[in-house]
Amino acid sequence: MERSATARHLHFHDLPRRLMAMENRWPAGSSTGWHSHPRAQLLYATEGVMIVHSEAGSWVVPPNRALWMVAGLRHNVIMSGDVLIRTAYVDAEAITRLPRASCVINVSPLLRELLVEAVRIPASGKLSPRDRRLIALLIDELRVSSTVALHLPMPGDARLRRICDALIERPDDRKGASAWAETIGVGERTFQRMFTKGTGMSFSRWREQARLLAALTAIARGDKVIDVALGCGYSSHSAFTAMFRRHFGVPPSAFYR
Repeated sequence: MERSATARHLHFHDLPRRLMAMENRWPAGSSTGWHSHPRAQLLYATEGVMIVHSEAGSWVVPPNRALWMVAGLRHNVIMSGDVLIRTAYVDAEAITRLPRASCVINVSPLLRELLVEAVRIPASGKLSPRDRRLIALLIDELRVSSTVALHLPMPGDARLRRICDALIERPDDRKGASAWAETIGVGERTFQRMFTKGTGMSFSRWREQARLLAALTAIARGDKVIDVALGCGYSSHSAFTAMFRRHFGVPPSAFYR
């Protein structure tokens, strides 16, 4: 992470407020480096796409979504395109009814504007009545925001981890569960049980999720949808679009609008 940004966020953690917000601009291809925060964090990019890797798995976070991360989670944020991040550091121990686990949330127009305004609140001095109301309303919006399945959990088992890494590297790989089971010397049923226990998902669902996140990253780069579809292992534009609609309710071409 840039030294200035690091100094700022560490300073924010020391302030005796339930919530503090700041803004950082990052160039395409840059990353924060692996780090963690003593407070919970809400990451929201009004421009660009964030790819967040953590010890709990990975997320792709487009501009109409935000990532809630629990305190202490080590993570690295990679920027796809130029990214303008608005970050809120939240003392989750002092605030009730916030998400207990890291997740991607939908950002309503109201929550978006509240985050923009929260950045403008001075870091020092007494809060004005307006600023106190703004922070309270922002917290209320966090409590009622819906979540979206943009998380790719990673297993702890080293054998399964190697398989997952290979599928992330080559999302167009079409080998089935039985073929992957052979690579680690177990039967398909055992493999499926191991995979579900390690990730909380079946193998087929996990692979679809991995392909989906790879597709979101490629679309954010500006790749053509047909190239994204083929690169993610789908035989046609229509098959890929059907999968995408099932998850998000819109075609790939409309997701980032």
